[in-house]
Amino acid sequence: MPSLKTGARALVAFAAFASLPAACKPKASQAECDELLGKYARLVVMEKFPDASATQIHAEEEREKVEARGDDAFKNCSSEVSRAEYECAMRALTADALEKCVE
Repeated sequence: MPSLKTGARALVAFAAFASLPAACKPKASQAECDELLGKYARLVVMEKFPDASATQIHAEEEREKVEARGDDAFKNCSSEVSRAEYECAMRALTADALEKCVE
């Protein structure tokens, strides 16, 4: 199975989190940030490996999550991502669409 370039994808998706201005808007909770990360990982894996087995998909999703959790931008998710951005991202059908929600 080919290796994903997760660092680059995760950085693109979550770099926007760190650059969002702090505002008085409600923010996503840590649990919601975890859901967001899971959805992003799932979308990336499904797009990269549409014919992968469930076992392969699960392994790649876990690898995606571990790498993204190490990114400073993701660590700031609960203080940077608004509820509206979170809700938009959770409706996204592609990794690119999810990224646009949190830019």
